[in-house]
Amino acid sequence: MSEVLVVDDEADIRALIADILGDEGYGVTEAANAAEARSAQSAKRFDLILLDIWMPDTDGITLLREWSDSGELHCPVVVMSGHGTVDTAVEATRLGAFDYVEKPLSLAKLLRTVEGALEAGGKQRSAATRLLPSLLAPVGRSKLMQELRDKVQQYSGHDAPVLLRGEPGTGRGAFARYLHALSPRADGPLISVTAASLTESNVEERLLGRETEAGEITSGVFDRAANGTLIIEELSDLGMTGQRILLGALEDGQYRRVGGSSPVRLDARIVATVRDDLETLVETGELRRDLVAQLNVLSVRVPPLRDYAEDVPELLTYYVDSLVDSEGLEFRRFSVAAQNRLRNYPWPDNVGELKNMVRRLLLNDSDDDISLDEVEAEIADTAATNEPLVKQDLLALPLREAREQFERAYLQQQLVLCGGKVGKLAKRVGMERTHLYRKLRSLGVDFKSVGTEDG
Repeated sequence: MSEVLVVDDEADIRALIADILGDEGYGVTEAANAAEARSAQSAKRFDLILLDIWMPDTDGITLLREWSDSGELHCPVVVMSGHGTVDTAVEATRLGAFDYVEKPLSLAKLLRTVEGALEAGGKQRSAATRLLPSLLAPVGRSKLMQELRDKVQQYSGHDAPVLLRGEPGTGRGAFARYLHALSPRADGPLISVTAASLTESNVEERLLGRETEAGEITSGVFDRAANGTLIIEELSDLGMTGQRILLGALEDGQYRRVGGSSPVRLDARIVATVRDDLETLVETGELRRDLVAQLNVLSVRVPPLRDYAEDVPELLTYYVDSLVDSEGLEFRRFSVAAQNRLRNYPWPDNVGELKNMVRRLLLNDSDDDISLDEVEAEIADTAATNEPLVKQDLLALPLREAREQFERAYLQQQLVLCGGKVGKLAKRVGMERTHLYRKLRSLGVDFKSVGTEDG
């Protein structure tokens, strides 16, 4: 009979795990904190340890490090936590963690993980192929995010280039890292380069590297990403020289270092992020069409946060936990009213804006709960008035002003679609023409500047 030590400060969770594992024929010992876990470890040899990260006396990572440093870790350890961070995952893996189980616990997954850990014995599995994908998976339970994760998982097994499209701040880089962690290249390097940092004067050496006549090599990013993944952040910022070099490497499957004579095989999967207006970038000549064709073998559009607003409460919780852990900020909860308000906020700068707002609110020296008033004040400080209608926060305005702003933006956009023809606009929006003229004038909509007003 395999013996399992369950270390968790929540009695209900310990009891639940003990019942499940007991019914499956495992022997279970419970420990409510690090002190009890140390005592159990010294008294008995276990085949597996299920270890919670967040405990009041000593956290699970510290305890795992203690056992690892002292040579007392003789069995697999499965880490249990709510929202962990990548840094925590890397550290846990380095210290010997076999796998990661997310709370609230999926009983089916828990049993599969326990069985897999016991079968593997003391063999530690790869961080990239086992623990990190769970933590790198972008947060969200909406149908949209589930479908997006499924598509990335589907693409991860291929080796073709991937183009990740979306507005700035949507988390395209996070999906790129998730793709790498799920791929067969997960044990290889993950190299990320910001295209804007590649200037006309340095791009050749930065991408290709340099080789002297004596054979001394200065590695470029193509070299450093060998057997792994190269992420190019914001492709439209890459100059023409850089685009030419990247296109040549993709077409030929090889490159030559600056000063070198022999070709080097391009052994890196290329993942590029790009703005949502890809066709416009190609039409204006900012991006080479042939380069886009080479990169766009597999394409993923990362949606703006306003398209899956139901995930905002979960994202708020995730970033509170993450920032408390990584930056040592004081823990605070978002009140229900504050969460509801932020679900209805348009998030013009997407997930990046949400994370920054959470950071600022955690830095406020105030009550444990983040109130609706705090959120309203924060929104007012960052409000932008020149955004498209879909990104404007109409809920922050009085009813009359919000209605006028909506009507103005609505009629302006409809007028453009009608080629500036008010008669056509009247039919499209279902208004009598004379009344529509008065409405346009009262709102300050200059229909004459859009096009002819006949028709």
